[in-house]
Amino acid sequence: MAGHAGILINSKSILLQKTFRCSTMESHILGQQLVNGLALGSIYGLIAVGYTMVYGIIGMINFAHGDIYMVAAYITAICIAVLSFFGINTVAIVLLITLAVTIFIIALYGWSIERVAYKPLRNSTRLAPLISAIGVSLILQNYVQVSQGARTQAVPTMIQGAFRFGSETDFFQITYIQTLLVVVSFLSMGILTWIIQKTSLGRQCRAVQQDRKMASLLGINTDRIISTVFIMGSSMAAVAGVLVTLNYGSFDFYIGFVTGIKAFTAAVLGGIGSLPGAMLGGIILGMSESLFSGLVNTDYKDVFAFSLLVLVLIFRPSGLLGKPAVEKV
Repeated sequence: MAGHAGILINSKSILLQKTFRCSTMESHILGQQLVNGLALGSIYGLIAVGYTMVYGIIGMINFAHGDIYMVAAYITAICIAVLSFFGINTVAIVLLITLAVTIFIIALYGWSIERVAYKPLRNSTRLAPLISAIGVSLILQNYVQVSQGARTQAVPTMIQGAFRFGSETDFFQITYIQTLLVVVSFLSMGILTWIIQKTSLGRQCRAVQQDRKMASLLGINTDRIISTVFIMGSSMAAVAGVLVTLNYGSFDFYIGFVTGIKAFTAAVLGGIGSLPGAMLGGIILGMSESLFSGLVNTDYKDVFAFSLLVLVLIFRPSGLLGKPAVEKV
């Protein structure tokens, strides 16, 4: 009897140890998915800013915005290759130059899209600018495909290493580039929010958003403000393009469509027209996708993310931080 009792105790001990190890492993998987979701959500939030700013200022969706992000990824790779050709290999210098050049060029893209696809149609039906933006999106996709090729492109890993949490066998990590991605994303969002809330330019943007005709009567150059909003939104997409290229290392001419749809979803989820809502929606969408992929099934992560959006819109049609539309009479 004593022998049987000892065997029973040992078996229970082994079972408890296995249960503890499984729970520890699951906690580390959960931690890793949260880290991945935070990084992914930060990118969605940055791109969603462009959608929410354009919608807030002119009440229309810029469906070419996702392809602006795609072009930023290619410009990032080209800048890195050119700097490497001239022997500039210091990581900090390469990153700063690449970020500055990419933001400048993508800002020109955003300004050009507003001038070509939106300004001539500003007084037409609401459907015309939408069709024009879709046309610009297709033009950018095919332009990049023809000029850079249809194959997946890649850049070398520039920032290696990670912060590890846990034991040597069971751990989760946040890489240095993911840390940089999250910090730069929130810093960019903070700077943009400060500009909109505290500066003269921001007050003019809010005035044009509330009543464009009255803002024009008060002496605000509404055309310049609208162009500036496109430039700021495109700049956020440029930052996202640089960070994603450095983080994942590969991209193609079609990434703008899928990521653009996800970022638009994030903007609607957080409340389109709200800058904090865009980032919040991006974080929620990125977290939900990552957790569902790691803990349930990767194949249906998009289904889960869009189901979450449907539920939010059913119970809160204006989004999490959005304000109900007020009909002017």
